[in-house]
Amino acid sequence: MYVISVAAELAGMHPQTLRIYERRGLLQPARTRGGDRRYSEADIARLRRIAELTAAGMNVEGIRRIMDLEAEVARLRDEVDRLRLLAAQAISAADPNASRSGGLVPLRQQVAVFGQVPPVLRRGRRQP
Repeated sequence: MYVISVAAELAGMHPQTLRIYERRGLLQPARTRGGDRRYSEADIARLRRIAELTAAGMNVEGIRRIMDLEAEVARLRDEVDRLRLLAAQAISAADPNASRSGGLVPLRQQVAVFGQVPPVLRRGRRQP
């Protein structure tokens, strides 16, 4: 954890700029019991990202929106990873031999597990 002067130096900014970003909601550093700001490595990385976006001509509201979207993308990636793990577990539960067969699951069983009909089973059906 860094005090404001060190965090500002690491981010290449003036300490007052960090206070402004906090007031505008772009940053929320931790606080000590005495109320002093403490900046983490993640805060420093965020400040550097803010500096990049500012240099690219973004205003504060644009920066906030971009950073919110980046956080949402990261959250969704984590969710996809979690769902992939659950899918792999479902396949293993549906076919105990899946690990020995390289994770291959019969197509009809895949339909039962995932609820989707693979294209190879859609013979005679029109594709949307």
